[in-house]
Amino acid sequence: MAIRHIITEGDEALTKVCRAVENFDNRLAMLLDDLKETMIHADGVGLAAPQVGVLRRVAVVDIGEGLVELVNPEIVFEEGEQEMQEGCLSCPGVYGTTKRPQKIKVIAQNRKGEHIEFEAEGLFAVACCHEIDHLSGILFREHVVRMESKDGIEAL
Repeated sequence: MAIRHIITEGDEALTKVCRAVENFDNRLAMLLDDLKETMIHADGVGLAAPQVGVLRRVAVVDIGEGLVELVNPEIVFEEGEQEMQEGCLSCPGVYGTTKRPQKIKVIAQNRKGEHIEFEAEGLFAVACCHEIDHLSGILFREHVVRMESKDGIEAL
């Protein structure tokens, strides 16, 4: 496993739509392991492949309840609405309140290519939406309803 360099806003890779994963091999396993290690090292709750310059539909999420690996994920159901403060490892020091679904249903594959399906609510839903957005070249700023400082004070 290796800690990879997280690219930041302004890098063209963050605006690209990622390609689907077709080969479920050792390279994919290494990417997933590196994403996990890099996310932990950066004190994040999620990280997507384009954030380390890899344009593949791969992300990891861990809000403290265990790691979820997402390969070729899609959100197939959304319900409700919630506002929550978000930041992004690719936008250091930038925070904002976003509007996201309260509940989602995700279909994806795991590192072996097996299909998985799960529902997510609250912070887990926000984190999944955030990382899946990265795979379509979307940064969290597109969902911001107001910018804030890290401590929640509204920024001007």
